Amino acid sequence: MRELAQIFKALGDETRIKMLSLVIRYGELCVCDFEQGMGISQSKASRHLRCLANAGLLEDRREAVWVYYHLPLKPEAFHKGVAKLVEEALPQEELVELETRFKKWLKSKSCNARIPQRAAQKDK
Repeated sequence: MRELAQIFKALGDETRIKMLSLVIRYGELCVCDFEQGMGISQSKASRHLRCLANAGLLEDRREAVWVYYHLPLKPEAFHKGVAKLVEEALPQEELVELETRFKKWLKSKSCNARIPQRAAQKDK
């Protein structure tokens, strides 16, 4: 019951839903991607990402000073269902501004100049 409550709590914030949506769409992203791509502070991004990770919706990987977040490598069925619901339920028109800003950031970032594979395929 506690795990279920954590998942719903994590999904109870618009910023976290947007973050989860970006990870679903673009794959593994670092904290700086959320900071610059969403226009939020590093501490706010980290706090929201930690909440998603604590709920089992994201996993993290550390590389030097960077922390990268991705969908769980071995998600439980419920987590797969939540990710699918978020991906399908978010209206595209609500994400247009976020996607535009995020893609602009990904193209210009210096910490890792590549655009994630899924984003590159989506643009075609």
